[in-house]
Amino acid sequence: MAKSKSPLIQTLVWRFEALGFDLFTALARSLPVEAWSSIGGALFQWLGPLTSAHRTARRGLNLAYPDKPESEIAEILRAQWNNFGRYIAEFPVLDRLTPASGRVDMTDAWRLKAIAAAGRPVVLISGHLSNMEIMAAVIVEAGIDCEVTYRAANNPYVDARIKRNRFAYGVRLFAPKGAEGARDLLEGLKAGRSIAMMNDQRYDGGAPGLFFGRPVMTNPAAVRLALRFGTVIQPMSIQRLGGVRFKVIAHEPIEVANTGERNSDIERGVAAVDAFIEARVRERPGEWWWLHKRWPREDYL
Repeated sequence: MAKSKSPLIQTLVWRFEALGFDLFTALARSLPVEAWSSIGGALFQWLGPLTSAHRTARRGLNLAYPDKPESEIAEILRAQWNNFGRYIAEFPVLDRLTPASGRVDMTDAWRLKAIAAAGRPVVLISGHLSNMEIMAAVIVEAGIDCEVTYRAANNPYVDARIKRNRFAYGVRLFAPKGAEGARDLLEGLKAGRSIAMMNDQRYDGGAPGLFFGRPVMTNPAAVRLALRFGTVIQPMSIQRLGGVRFKVIAHEPIEVANTGERNSDIERGVAAVDAFIEARVRERPGEWWWLHKRWPREDYL
């Protein structure tokens, strides 16, 4: 059994990682955002295929598109790595990629404005599309009081820097995942705040559904919360228009039927969420994160 690091060694490792993050951020902010994003895209387009994540992504594409020619699969993989590299590069400069920057177009922004004006909380969902961080800035710009779920970094010093980066473009409220996070989300909704979450990853123990015609398990939290608070699910998506220009779309809300048959209501709601995410991935497969194992683990063996 491997020995765990001593507290002192672990702290030193964390601080060294945080220093690396600071240097990365300083370099990113010293260059024009267009050039820096392009560098990130080119670097990951080269490095990505050398990693085990590339095999995961290829397997996911083969599961989703069993009849697609290898040449098309390869092109989607190249686009995915380019987009992912751009996302990594853009993270330290997200405050330069807000609606106020002129780099973000909106479609049906009136839906978000209406949510803000009504003062009634909703559950906003999306997936790991393009640079999904930008959607949070759009939500804030619309005036919606919102809590955004996130997975905290293992390194507490890096995690503090990540939150600081997000604060820089106006996103103030984050609810950590897990039991504590669930309580925070409930309290937020009770207080009239909306919540936003990614709903496109495998969730062991979740609700059964279909994704590209194959069985998956999906986090039912968005549907459960919408049912509990009698509200709607507001889907959003983002597209990379080229370089560091984006379009954010506020789609038609998903009305979760409350028939009194709770399990059936949840399954129907989850099916609608899965269908929404699948439609967005089919539209622009090169901008979704195939790096995640969306289907059951055994499908990747």
